[in-house]
Amino acid sequence: MMPRRFMAIGAGMLWACAAWAQPSGGPVQPARQQWSFAGALGHFDLAAVQRGYAVFAGSCASCHSLSQLHFSDFTGMGMQTAEVAALAATWQVPDGLDAEGRLKHRPARPDDALPSPYFGPEAALAANQGVVPPDLSRILKVYPGGPDRVYGLLTGYAPQAERQKGRGFFNPYAIGHFTAMPPPLHGNEVKYADGTVPDVQAEARDVTTFLAWVSAPYQDQRRRLGVGAGLYLCFLAVLFAILNRRIWSDVRK
Repeated sequence: MMPRRFMAIGAGMLWACAAWAQPSGGPVQPARQQWSFAGALGHFDLAAVQRGYAVFAGSCASCHSLSQLHFSDFTGMGMQTAEVAALAATWQVPDGLDAEGRLKHRPARPDDALPSPYFGPEAALAANQGVVPPDLSRILKVYPGGPDRVYGLLTGYAPQAERQKGRGFFNPYAIGHFTAMPPPLHGNEVKYADGTVPDVQAEARDVTTFLAWVSAPYQDQRRRLGVGAGLYLCFLAVLFAILNRRIWSDVRK
């Protein structure tokens, strides 16, 4: 009696694992993460934003663009104007054609947008087996599941993920459970100046925070303005109530 019971339980567990592994519907619901920027009073951890930029530049910028972000916006993540100018100069942006009709490049300036890694859609298609990598400027605003799912996608690959012909790489957090994007993070791609250990989870969390900041670079300022306006309105309401009571205090009921 007991062995049959254990066999039934084991069979049920194997079936559940097989059902999870097969692409049967939408992506797996990601685990809920704690983000400093979440909630009405949330704020961006600027150290994490800066680390996330380093991860993006080292692991993502070769395929993905941030066309809505300008180098001058980096002052919003705690960088000084001189630091922004120095960082921009490390990038090359198109600068017209030379006398022979070939594309020229120059060092970027703070007022430039971050350049695309490809000259055009055709070049992106050719370099990525017929798939154009999406622009990530607003990915956290439009991607279903938001930062939790982006983090799950970045950390959801198998340790030795391999491309399956005609399907891509298996990832339970991808639409259809397969994605054309190979694992972008392997750990130790960057060296954090603050001593943070750059494993896959840390890199994924930081680059997700960076992309959330890119999607709303002025979110903290708007929240501070909103809180200030709310407190000011509360003060006016209290002042109005006091004055109203004082003005009508001599009127007999």
